[in-house]
Amino acid sequence: MRPWPRANFPPPALQLTSGVLKDGGSAPHAAGVQWFFKEEIKSRGWYTGELRKVAVRMRRTILRDAGLDFLVRVADNLFHGDMLEEKVFGVFLLEKITDRLEEAEFRLLEKWLDRVSSWADHDALASYLLGPMLVAAPKRAARVFVWAGKKSRWHRRAAAVSLIRGARLGKFEREMVRVSAALLGDQNDMVQKGLGWMLREWAKYQPKRAVPYLMKIRENAPRLVLRTACETLPVAQKRRVLG
Repeated sequence: MRPWPRANFPPPALQLTSGVLKDGGSAPHAAGVQWFFKEEIKSRGWYTGELRKVAVRMRRTILRDAGLDFLVRVADNLFHGDMLEEKVFGVFLLEKITDRLEEAEFRLLEKWLDRVSSWADHDALASYLLGPMLVAAPKRAARVFVWAGKKSRWHRRAAAVSLIRGARLGKFEREMVRVSAALLGDQNDMVQKGLGWMLREWAKYQPKRAVPYLMKIRENAPRLVLRTACETLPVAQKRRVLG
């Protein structure tokens, strides 16, 4: 990946992207978006489906005209901002092409966790970029243990959420058990919801393995984690786990 300094970053693609994002939103929807967040956010009012469509078209154009390295730099610059759509757009630019990214890009994306400002840009990053890259190279999954020990709630949430893609494929059982042990005592609701989400997907796709684990931790797990983890279970199993 070419080391382009941000200060000398070629501007045309960024200017074009910024213009598109400014013009395509909805003010009424932007006002409604705030309802979903505890934190105050800045939104241009894009609907996710439309934002993704525009990102796909922009990705094709940049790859054709400037190449992968340049695309990664555009995405990196977008995720530096404080506007929700710009961050998510940066994620969408790289979504579906993570198989073309290597260790340098993974380390770069890991640093994006320091820039997260809401669960929306966090979950886009963890679900669409970090998660697929863990599946592509399972040795990277060792990083989740580092994230689980961070002071930042977004790193701790990522330790769980980034394993969901693998959980749906029957992977990362050892990692999920170890991350759960590290996060069960976490008092932050964002972390608890992320952990519960991970356990829910494990229970959905591997119930014979996950349900006994839920039974094992039910006395010590926060209620929010257990309720979330049981959402897709049959009623009888849900009652057993929740007691």
